[in-house]
Amino acid sequence: MELVKELPEIFEEFAEQRQKSFLAMKEVKEKNVPVVGAFCTYFPKEIVSAMGGVSVGLCSTSDETIPSAEVDLPKNLCPMVKASYGFAITDKCPFFYFSDLIVGETTCDGKKKMYEYLSEFKNVLIMELPNSQSEAGLKLWRNEIVRFKEHLEKTFGCEITEEQIRHAVHVANQRRTALKNLYEIMKNDPAPIDGSRLYNVLYGTSFRLDEENIPAEINALRERIMTAYAQGEMEPKKKRILLTGCPSGGAPMKVVRAIEENGGTVAAYENCGGAKSVDRLVDEEAEDIYMALAERYLAIGCSVMTPDANRLELMGRLLEEYKVDGVVEMTLQACHTYNIEAGQIKKFVRDRKIPYIHVETDYSQSDLGQLNTRIAAFIEMLA
Repeated sequence: MELVKELPEIFEEFAEQRQKSFLAMKEVKEKNVPVVGAFCTYFPKEIVSAMGGVSVGLCSTSDETIPSAEVDLPKNLCPMVKASYGFAITDKCPFFYFSDLIVGETTCDGKKKMYEYLSEFKNVLIMELPNSQSEAGLKLWRNEIVRFKEHLEKTFGCEITEEQIRHAVHVANQRRTALKNLYEIMKNDPAPIDGSRLYNVLYGTSFRLDEENIPAEINALRERIMTAYAQGEMEPKKKRILLTGCPSGGAPMKVVRAIEENGGTVAAYENCGGAKSVDRLVDEEAEDIYMALAERYLAIGCSVMTPDANRLELMGRLLEEYKVDGVVEMTLQACHTYNIEAGQIKKFVRDRKIPYIHVETDYSQSDLGQLNTRIAAFIEMLA
């Protein structure tokens, strides 16, 4: 009889999911399953799923290979771009190694130019992501999704039917709904779990290759957490923080740890990997499924969009629904779009009489002392 795992063990498994998926990826390749690597939340992974392939995230979050990347790339470039390129050229990331196709998108200039270097030794397709959420941009993105589908068909010698796409959309929507229901447990005050455990589940799930099994597992986890909560198992009451800005996984989790170690809890993640990744569903009943996909993905709020109204709309909802005491915006050095937009976010938050702090960092651990000092002072001010 299989023993029921305790919640801490389950959270630890999600935290280690990326590493576990390295081994699973080898098994996938041995079965000749197509593997498509991607970098961005705008990537329409349903098309890959419809083909019977698997998609994996390639954004690296460690500074281990940055020195290797800086042989080709400038030192004053975004650490995520340098780390991603570094892991690719050093073959230290199995996801890069096993990817049959890498899909880039025209978000930031650093990534666009990095893709040119990647194309020298990997099969790369670049999707033309519009930088405005306009009617013209929507038409362009729909056409790019169709072009992506046709490229997969040509590359892998297959046919991707509309029926297959609609099934993949349904599965992806179930996953998004389950994850959204999970992170909404943080509306409770005190929070049922700490924010780092929540993020480990959200982040770890993105590296699960068994897409259809995820919803039931996440729903069961949520039920167990809330059952324990009803029995009085919860985090101590802390100041409730909304984290926004650049992705938090990997090295940037030092910001989350600084929040948690100094009297706060991250009640809401607006950034990639958090709410913006699963907030919206694809319209499964739409007559034009490609347009439905385009509408869902292009509606994601990101600083590469001009204007970025959808980011503000989502943030406004999160500030209210999660009873936020303060906002921490974490940006990476040389991430120009997020660093510039930070001024707009600051004004948006403070207009609502909510305290705000902006911390800029990289993938090193050299600023841990400064981070802790600033975050501690910010949370103390909230008291």
